[in-house]
Amino acid sequence: MGVVLLLSGCGRSDTPRSAGAEDPESPSRHIPLEGQPNFRDLGGYQTADGRTVKWRQLFRTGELANLSDADVQKLAELELSTLVNFLLPEEIEKHGPDRLPGGVTEVSDPIAGERAARLTMQVTAAIGSGEFDKVPPEMNPEFHRLLMEEGKEQYAKLLRSAADPDNRPLVFHCSHGIHRTGTAAAILLSALGVPWETIREDYLLTNELRAGQNKDTLAKIRGKVAAARGVAPESLDMSNVEAFYILEGSYIDGALEEARKQYGSMDGYIRKGLGLSEEEIKALRVSLLQ
Repeated sequence: MGVVLLLSGCGRSDTPRSAGAEDPESPSRHIPLEGQPNFRDLGGYQTADGRTVKWRQLFRTGELANLSDADVQKLAELELSTLVNFLLPEEIEKHGPDRLPGGVTEVSDPIAGERAARLTMQVTAAIGSGEFDKVPPEMNPEFHRLLMEEGKEQYAKLLRSAADPDNRPLVFHCSHGIHRTGTAAAILLSALGVPWETIREDYLLTNELRAGQNKDTLAKIRGKVAAARGVAPESLDMSNVEAFYILEGSYIDGALEEARKQYGSMDGYIRKGLGLSEEEIKALRVSLLQ
């Protein structure tokens, strides 16, 4: 499966730029870190009514346990106020706590619904053991569908927290910044009025940012499993694992499909499923749009 990127049609401010001297009107979307390639800004996206999400207020990422000292300093320069962590306790125990600058309020809010948590651990175990048949491609949109139900409490709290300027700049993450984080970003951007086409493009941007890490990870998995089985690495069928790491737009579409199935629309999900009032949605948009 090839890397699919859909970065056209969103306007100048939607395209990630290389780091360097920043234009305050259109800063770099990607925040390059030595220990985490998928740290990025959700600002600059245009809403259906022509407004724009404010820059340097909302960030999405993967886990931050492996940051260098230079990375921590870079985050300090962003003046982060709050970090929301969706990881399960056993995931944090395995990989270690986040490395953060002083003064950041850490909110541990694991998405621990039975089915989503079980699926998370099932995927981890299957990839580690080489049982790739247990990670079929159709599991990816299913993961997002499950999270729409089992992450409702956490996602509602995230939206309410994001609406409060005292909690920002705010960053949220899971392990790779893909499934739990991708669903959270899709819901948050939807609540702000960003079109679904743009949300899909943001989701697929992960492929570009994680390309190097994905290549290394897949090579390590291939080598480890091949050695354990005593076979040539090139003989392994890695298509299921590649489908897990290299995203398709249809994966995040599972979240929208579930919202429509259960609540008629994403807007219905945010209002009825998450329980946000009209006043709360308005406050979110007033606070984060310009």
